[in-house]
Amino acid sequence: MGEKKILIVDDEKDVLSVLAKGLTAEGYSVITTDNGSDAVLLAKTERPDLIILDVLMPDMDGSEVHSKLKENPDTKDIPVIFLTGMFPKREENERGNMVAGNMMFDKPYDISRLITVIENILLEKQILLE
Repeated sequence: MGEKKILIVDDEKDVLSVLAKGLTAEGYSVITTDNGSDAVLLAKTERPDLIILDVLMPDMDGSEVHSKLKENPDTKDIPVIFLTGMFPKREENERGNMVAGNMMFDKPYDISRLITVIENILLEKQILLE
């Protein structure tokens, strides 16, 4: 599949660091930012294959970032996985990771499960492009 680029957006530096290390170890190219404004700019310039996006951030929350990405023809097709502390594990286990059509993972997340979901999304995206 070749090296895929993932943009991680989270205002918690430790989340950025741990997740970036985990994804880099899996062979992904990783870009990080700690705010929504930079996320929108990086998505436009770097064209990541997937974005992992925190929901609660101070300058621009994840839903606003998501809206801006979907409004732009250059970024509208980039898959987004939300990370949040607002999605209870019980609900994640009962309903799966989908909420209102969006992929959600609760913090703290299971890295192996997250990587499996990332791989599946990127594989599905590649199949659609062929």
